[in-house]
Amino acid sequence: MKEPDWKNCEEEDLWQWVAVNLQRAGIATVLVGGAAAAVHSRGAYHSGDLDLLLDAFPLPKRELLQKAMEGIGFTEAKGRYFRHPECDHLYVEFVPGPLHLGEDYNVRPQVRRLEGVKVRIISPTDSVKDRLTSYVYFKARECLDQAALVASANRMKWTELSAWAEREGEPMVTAVHDLRRLLKKKRV
Repeated sequence: MKEPDWKNCEEEDLWQWVAVNLQRAGIATVLVGGAAAAVHSRGAYHSGDLDLLLDAFPLPKRELLQKAMEGIGFTEAKGRYFRHPECDHLYVEFVPGPLHLGEDYNVRPQVRRLEGVKVRIISPTDSVKDRLTSYVYFKARECLDQAALVASANRMKWTELSAWAEREGEPMVTAVHDLRRLLKKKRV
């Protein structure tokens, strides 16, 4: 796999590089959060970081993760953050699991094959759920806009999204309505 252009790489470039190399080192990850929204919005949104969920039980030893990240040029900045010295606009953060969207712990990430290696990312519909979760629980209005960018760039599973919102409760049902209104307004 070709190393990214560190000065100009976007979230997808960095994710592919890191995920493939970590998988080769035996460390399974799932791209979640804003970086997944950046990938699914096809570059219309930029998050500034990669949220990688370590997806293994037991979790890999910290030393193994540090060694794998150092092997591809990253140094630990603090705690769960890693930076590449030539990439000052993006960093990698390892977030705690398990993988879930609100109260839904039955999340199945998409699998992509890159150079014979399987890497994983939450689906576009799950990315919208993730952004709506932040919109509702953290009162982060910008996350509704991010959900709209993902939804407008992909085929959404609206029935699945609505059923999930119903299980999550009234605030999430309202969030899905807010999303639909926003998308409708953007089309006009």
